[in-house]
Amino acid sequence: MKIEPASSGPARPADLSAQIAAAIRDAIMEGRLIVDERLPSEAELAEHFAVSRPTVREALKRLAAQSLIRTQRGATGGAFVNRLSFEEAYAQQITTSTLLLSMNAVSFATACEARYALERACAPLSAARRGADHLAAMRREINRQGEPALTDEAFCASDVAFHRALVDGAGNPVLSYQLAGAVEAMQPLMNMITFSARSRTRIIALHTDIANAIAAQDQRAACDGLTALEDETQALARSVFATRSPRA
Repeated sequence: MKIEPASSGPARPADLSAQIAAAIRDAIMEGRLIVDERLPSEAELAEHFAVSRPTVREALKRLAAQSLIRTQRGATGGAFVNRLSFEEAYAQQITTSTLLLSMNAVSFATACEARYALERACAPLSAARRGADHLAAMRREINRQGEPALTDEAFCASDVAFHRALVDGAGNPVLSYQLAGAVEAMQPLMNMITFSARSRTRIIALHTDIANAIAAQDQRAACDGLTALEDETQALARSVFATRSPRA
């Protein structure tokens, strides 16, 4: 058995299931349980942790919800250590970032500052490593943004896709994962606040400058383009909030 027992002492079943889930998670993270390894059965885990099988079952549900394990049916079934991918973890990163921003009432200026600081850190790598598919995606979104009939919602989605291509162009899955929250959680929030005041023509021009810099592998110009876009976004937000204040 490669799993350390949960802490002893009286506790509610929910607390015990959380402790068991944490013990198994720690075993996975520390390499005591490896990818595709089969976990002990519910009965074995219940005996090991000195709890009931329903408590073990609840712990396994917690781990499955975190994508740390997967279950299979049949004679060779059971619970197995899952292989996580960065792509599969994007959704959780985006959800967590969105909740953090909304629950902690982070100001627009603070979120905007963080979002562009992160992307500027990524831009030099993207300028150096981007592939033809990343450039094509950025150009495609710029063309889409110029469509006269494009709705505000579709423009915002295209805006996110443009920056997603820039980030992915860095060729670093860890950065792509970390910036998923910045681009796909913060960017829609910013778009929602500023879309009524912004000029699509101006945004398209800034996106074009950034794409051209990435294509030319001009790292400084790529960062400068993002700074100009941040300045534009912050200015739009200030104008929107100034208009709303008297009404409030």
